[in-house]
Amino acid sequence: MAFQKLDFTKLSEKEMKKRSLDFLELMKSRRSVRDFSDKPVPKDIIENIIKTAASAPSGANKQPWKFVVVENPEIKKQICIAAEAEEKEFYTHRATKEWLEDLNQFGTDWKKPFLETAPYLIIVFKEVVDTRHEEPRKNYYVNESVGIAVGFLLAAIHHAGLVSLTHTPSPMKFLEEILKRPENERAYLLIPVGYPAEDAEVPVISKKPFSEICVTG
Repeated sequence: MAFQKLDFTKLSEKEMKKRSLDFLELMKSRRSVRDFSDKPVPKDIIENIIKTAASAPSGANKQPWKFVVVENPEIKKQICIAAEAEEKEFYTHRATKEWLEDLNQFGTDWKKPFLETAPYLIIVFKEVVDTRHEEPRKNYYVNESVGIAVGFLLAAIHHAGLVSLTHTPSPMKFLEEILKRPENERAYLLIPVGYPAEDAEVPVISKKPFSEICVTG
């Protein structure tokens, strides 16, 4: 493999601090949204967001991800129907009492109309094996790699001025079937993306204090 000199610009400590604080404030304002507007979003913005996600690091640079963008109303409807079926089963039979108690504070239920309202659904798939060769090869650190890419994706969505929700109906095999994905792909996450509805509300929540989430020594 060829190597090249790192393209790195050294910043002053003042600029580093400013950038770190600016990004902190930006990301602190990000919220998960369940009330979407159907207002159209330019497709090139979505493409730029996905390109940002695809710039994430991955095990052995295998890039074991696939992003499927759905905007067709009929396909969104199929996904909504299938997701609500799984969610209804979860809320009525699969979830434990403790799990439902934790969810009750958010006022959620099995109905997911945002899957049809949001102009785009980005479905993230993980590639369990690399099929770009004559014989399939192993992908390394797949969950970790795709998780990092999703973090980039969510940050890029927020930075672009849009809102999103990480939705995980379980199981998600219906996504592989509806979207006709190859056998080496597994659904990882379903993310509606768009503008918030004018009357959108989000719960009042707080984050753990820094002293509880970071240990230094």
